[in-house]
Amino acid sequence: MSEAVLELRGLRRTYDGPDGPIHVLHGLDLSVAAGEIVGLIGPSGSGKSSLLHAAGLLERPTAGEVLIQGRACSSLGESQRTTLRRAAIGFVYQFHHLLAEFSALDNVALPAQMAGASPRQARSAARTLLERLGLGHRLDHQPARLSGGEQQRVAVARALANRPALLLADEPTGNLDAAASAAVFSSIRELARELGVAALIATHNLDLAAQMDRVLSLRDGRLVERHAS
Repeated sequence: MSEAVLELRGLRRTYDGPDGPIHVLHGLDLSVAAGEIVGLIGPSGSGKSSLLHAAGLLERPTAGEVLIQGRACSSLGESQRTTLRRAAIGFVYQFHHLLAEFSALDNVALPAQMAGASPRQARSAARTLLERLGLGHRLDHQPARLSGGEQQRVAVARALANRPALLLADEPTGNLDAAASAAVFSSIRELARELGVAALIATHNLDLAAQMDRVLSLRDGRLVERHAS
């Protein structure tokens, strides 16, 4: 297997509650390799989002280590974490969070421009991604003129615009019907494979989870590996 893009070592996450500490993650270990698609399932409140936020450097774990491409992140300052997150990690959420006043093309081009690409380079790369996702005829459409599935595919393209090493998705199809869910997941899977991206995808959809390389179940703050069927 390829070298790990994401490693979690002894990850713990505890929150302060009104009646004392709430222990959400209990010493998790996880490794995701380049080109590997790993599903994360578990009931609501099991800690899936907490795990993804820690893995994506959006929150600091209470204990343990997050490594991105072999780089330990616990000692990094906030500006270093932000720089690494922008360069190496793409995010897709249940709700697309597209900019309403921007076209699909400009929504996807924006991350590359923020990372220093010229507008021409960013728009060219965005066009290629959107065409690859079957949205070549929707480049100039604002989000309100797109279906829910199309909006989410734009969000997938935006997450991959900077060619990240790691893609984290939190219920990316949770707001879609079955047909749109299948289309969005197919887009994620095909592009992740094509680009060699390591992907960790939290989902309630067991049918989609079964199509991933591995499936991990998060219960009581601990990970149990299941075999996809």
